[in-house]
Amino acid sequence: MLEYVALGILIFASVTVFYGIIVVHDIPYEIAVHRNHPHQDAIHVAGWISLLFMGAIWPFLWIWATLYREDRGWGMVRGNAQGGDESLTERLSVLEQRLARLEGESPAAAVQAVDDDKSEGEHS
Repeated sequence: MLEYVALGILIFASVTVFYGIIVVHDIPYEIAVHRNHPHQDAIHVAGWISLLFMGAIWPFLWIWATLYREDRGWGMVRGNAQGGDESLTERLSVLEQRLARLEGESPAAAVQAVDDDKSEGEHS
C-alpha cells in the first residue's frame, strides 16, 4: 500500500515539474502579449525552442519581450523624442552664441560662416 502512495506522489511531482517548466518558459510570451509586442509569435516559438536548449536562450527572450512598450516603442527613452530635439536645438543655439561672443562676431555671422564651411566641404 505504501508503495502505491509513493508512486502516486512521484507521478504527481513529475507532472507538476513538467508543467511548471512549460509555464515558466512561457513567461516571456505572456509579457509580449501584455505589451502588444510586434514579435510576440516569434518570442513564443523561441520559448518552445528554448526548452530544447535547456533554457539557455530564455533570459534573452525575457529581455526581448520587456524591451518593447506600446507607448514608447523600443529602447529605454522616456518622454517625447521630439521634445529632446527642441532641447538640443536650444543648446546648440546657446553654444553658437557663446562661440560667436568668444570669437567677437555676431551670432548670425558665425552661423553663416559654419554654413559656408559645410557647403565648401560638400563640393570638394
